Amino acid sequence: MNNHRLKVFSGRANIPLAEKIARCLNDSLGKITLANFPDGEISVRIEEDVRGRDIFLVQPTCPPVNENLMELLVMLDCFKRASAERITAVIPYYGYARQDRKDQGRVPITAKLVANLLTSAGADRVLALDLHAAQIQGFFDIPVDHLHATPVINDYVRGLGIPPRDFVVLSPDEGSVKKALMYQKRLGGQIAIVDKRRASATETRQANLIGAPLEGKTVVIFDDMISTAGTLIGAANVAKAAGARDVYACATHAVLSGNAVDRLREAPLREVVVTDSIPVPPGKHLPNLTILSVAKLLAEGIKRIHTNESVSKLFE
Repeated sequence: MNNHRLKVFSGRANIPLAEKIARCLNDSLGKITLANFPDGEISVRIEEDVRGRDIFLVQPTCPPVNENLMELLVMLDCFKRASAERITAVIPYYGYARQDRKDQGRVPITAKLVANLLTSAGADRVLALDLHAAQIQGFFDIPVDHLHATPVINDYVRGLGIPPRDFVVLSPDEGSVKKALMYQKRLGGQIAIVDKRRASATETRQANLIGAPLEGKTVVIFDDMISTAGTLIGAANVAKAAGARDVYACATHAVLSGNAVDRLREAPLREVVVTDSIPVPPGKHLPNLTILSVAKLLAEGIKRIHTNESVSKLFE
């Protein structure tokens, strides 16, 4: 009997990550056929019996965001109609997360709309990784387990062997101070903050440096994502201008939109460290890019959800 057994399926957004997750669970990915009709509509067919199963659908809603989001919604509906016992949407990257509030008149809160769509489509639960804004958990009327890539990134930074007296965690803007403090608490060293001034929706300029001096130090910048890379490169330039010896950048999601890759190539960064929450296309690889895998972390979260164990224990 297959009833209540765990099974991982994947959309087309990040199959390599889903395969790694399944291997960590000593299993293979579930059989599913995903295609597009000639007019572009998405076609889904589950190729095995899932009645009564505990299903986990891996699909980051990364670019192309609308295509990947719609594919996830169609998959959820498909599994719901195939009588799966419980369906968990495993979303390593949550698209539209930056539209999480009305910061001006007559704009949508799209992060909430996406939460409603996922629930309506059939998700019983969501497992997310490093949401851009933690309050997005509250947009759902179903349970949300919010994992952080902190343990994976921290292990890598520790492995760099930076002496504590030379180590400074740099927050790229005031909004990232809480995250920077979290990393500094676990990794040691000192903390500094770049006082960022936003010129427009797409442009920022860095103004002042607050906190520990950076002269001769190794600086590590932590952020949840690298999108246009403007904030990150601005912080790296400020650090270098302040006399930092080496600057590292660490982020969970390598969105790398627009000309981010070209800008990062010219930035004063010794290394750019990201995770495989989003697949990095071959044309967007950098010589100093390091990709860490979050498969083991997500697999452990999936296992704990399936066995009704505490997911928060992963961060103790």
